[in-house]
Amino acid sequence: MLMFFSCFFPDEETRNQYRAHKLSMLKAMRDSLETRLAALNAAIDTMERQQGTAQE
Repeated sequence: MLMFFSCFFPDEETRNQYRAHKLSMLKAMRDSLETRLAALNAAIDTMERQQGTAQE
């Protein structure tokens, strides 16, 4: 059963506050994921360099 968004937040100000909070949370999640991805890429690069050095 689908509930309409307006049922939960009857006034526009509350909806806007919810949307702003949700946007803030999504941006924080994205920033966290970008940081983790950068760390993984650095670890992969390090392992590839070490593997290349060991093979020479």
